[in-house]
Parts: sequence; structure tokens; C-alpha cells
Amino acid sequence: MSLTLTPGALRALLLTLQGLDRPAERSATRDDVLATIRQMKALQIDTIHVVARSPSLVLWSRIGAYDPRWLTDLLAERAIFEYWSHEACFLPIDDYPIYRGLMIAGQTRRDAYARRWLQNNHSIAAALIDHIRRNGAVRSADFSRNGAVPGGWWNWKSEKMALEMLLVTGELMIAGRENFQRIYDLRERVLPDWDDTRALDPATAQRALILTAVRALGAAPAHWLADYFRMGKADTSRIVALLTAEGALATVSVEGWRTPVYLCPDTLPLAQAAANGAIESTVTTLLSPFDPVVWDRRRALELFGFDYRIECYTPAPKRRYGYFTLPILHRGALIGRLDPKAHRKDGVFEVKALFLEPGVHPDEELATALATTLRSCAAWHGTPDVVIRRCDPPAFGILLKRALSYHSSSHRG
Repeated sequence: MSLTLTPGALRALLLTLQGLDRPAERSATRDDVLATIRQMKALQIDTIHVVARSPSLVLWSRIGAYDPRWLTDLLAERAIFEYWSHEACFLPIDDYPIYRGLMIAGQTRRDAYARRWLQNNHSIAAALIDHIRRNGAVRSADFSRNGAVPGGWWNWKSEKMALEMLLVTGELMIAGRENFQRIYDLRERVLPDWDDTRALDPATAQRALILTAVRALGAAPAHWLADYFRMGKADTSRIVALLTAEGALATVSVEGWRTPVYLCPDTLPLAQAAANGAIESTVTTLLSPFDPVVWDRRRALELFGFDYRIECYTPAPKRRYGYFTLPILHRGALIGRLDPKAHRKDGVFEVKALFLEPGVHPDEELATALATTLRSCAAWHGTPDVVIRRCDPPAFGILLKRALSYHSSSHRG
């Protein structure tokens, strides 16, 4: 089957397979949280919480208002687990055989550093494992700092380092979270029924990760696939070629692109529907900086024409858009970004600045859709009063404030 997609069709396919094709039509359930993680294949963890922490926001973008405690419930119930993937992520427990196989083989992304550290600090790691075995699960906060200097991860107290390195090598797992703090326990207590004979061999595990990335992205060139789980580009290209030769992957073309694009054969009917204009994204929502749709900044630029970076690590005077700007997704396009802060004690959801992309028409339809999204996001945060400080272009700020005011008055009425 020979198929050529437009970039717009490729965007529609990605957003459909990422669960961002249509607004949520009913109240979310805990099952929806698990289904969404399975659909994305990985939910990146980040602790910044000027608004909801990133994993919670990524889920809200897809399923609407839900109870964030469901995520930690799923972790405690072993429906998901935590490990290093794209970065630190919540992952479907179904994929544990993939990651466990790479742990056993010493081929996870952080393994070399972790094993060197554990070899050089064997007595600390051994004492920590013995402590957990005798006394039960621990948090990093259970240990004193022992004079270590606060700061980057290389200054962590020795027990914290040991916990993280033992997590990388698989001796420990995350048993749960308490106030978002990790609780570490022995792997055999977290997954008492696990048998390492179920772990995939490294070659099979790498193939599985690439096929998983293809299913998450819909259709993708090899360099997008490498980034999804942070695999080496050369290894990814080699394995993609093998999978294509075996028929496990198919290729399609994208108008104006020289690079081949890969997809799973059973995705071809959906890709054909995208090519025919039969699927499209009708969602207006805000995305976390660590949403799978935008976490690969190069992909966001190549596919959406959206030049994006997170500026929380940039000195304030050098920031162009703001500390933690959220991309705005509207009907299949990334049309702007806004810099928010949820003032929970005051009940205020502040938009410090909002910027539309060049060429975006600032009309009433966009203002109404975005106002509805902002009200929904603010209500979920428990900060129902939405305040817009700055907007570029200013004319759109007028339309947006009017739409927000109308939305509030109509709900009071």
C-alpha cells in the first residue's frame, strides 16, 4: 500500500493516537487515567507546580477534571510503575518485562553511571538494602543529610544517591508516593510474583520499545522514534530497518519530506483516514512542557512549526515568554503559549502573559474556545478567578477577557 500524508494528516494521526482528537465527553474515571497512560506509553514526571505538576496536567489535557490521587493509587496498586524512560516516567506495568530485561543486561540509559557509583559506594548501598529489608520501605527524607550541600543531584546525600542508583539497576522500585515523595522498597516486595524469566532479552526489548514508540506517535521518522524513549539514533535506525524488512513496520511518505516515515501496518487504515481528512483534532487545551506532543522540541518544530523551549532554567531577565509556559493546542495546531500561576490560597488562576503565534487569527471563536479551556483548568485547580495580565496581540486580550466575562456571567445566570 502506497500512501502519502500531508503534514496536517500526520498531525491529526499523532493527536488521535495521543488522545487529543476530541474533548472529553463525560466525567473522568480512574480507568481513564490508566487507559491514557497506556495510550501515551509513558507519562513524564516533573515536580514544578506553579500549576498542577506535569503528570497531572498531561492527564487533564486529555480527560478533563479528575482526582490526581488516582495516579498514586494506580502506582500503589501496581497498575503502573516508575522508571527512567524518556525521562523519569510513570509506565504501564504491562511494559515492565521490557525495562526489566534492559536492567538485567545493564543496558538502561543511566546504568553505566549507576553501576560505577554503586561499585565505589558498595558499603553504603549494602547497608541501605539491609536497612530496608529489616525495617521496610523508606523515603529519602527518612535520612539525615550528613553535611551534604543542597543543590544539584550530584550533591544529594549519600543515601539519596544510593536509593536512586539502586532504582536504576532494579534492586529497588517505587512502592508508592506520599505527598509526591517517592517511597522505595525492595523489588521482590513491590512485585512479589515477578519472575525474571519473563524479562525480555535486550534485543527483543529494544525492538519492543521502538514498536511502542511508533504506536504512540502514529507515524514517525527514525529520529523521532529514538527520542521517545531516548534510545541511540544509530541503534534506532538499525532496528527500524530490520523491522521494516520483516514487515513489522510499514513506510509512508509525507509531502515535502525526504525522510521516510514509519508506522505499524495495523495503523494504515487510520493513516488513510487521516489522509482523507476523516479524522481531525477538535480539542482546545493547554499542554504541559513535558507532554509527549511537545517534549521533543525538534519534532514540535518540524511537525507544528512551533519553536518551543521551557524557560524555568533561564535567568529571569533573559526569558522571552515566561517561567513555565504552556503550549496552547487548538484544533490540531499549536497556536500560542501562556505563562500561568495558580494562586491556590487566593482562588486566582493568573495568566501572566499569553502569546499567539505569528499568523494566528485572533478571532472570537478562538477567544471563546480558549476562555472555556481556561475556566475548566482554573476550576480543576480550585482557582476559579481567571486573571489575564498581558496578551500579545493586545486585541486578542480584549476578546479573551470579554469571553471570560461572558462565561462567568452566563454560569451565574
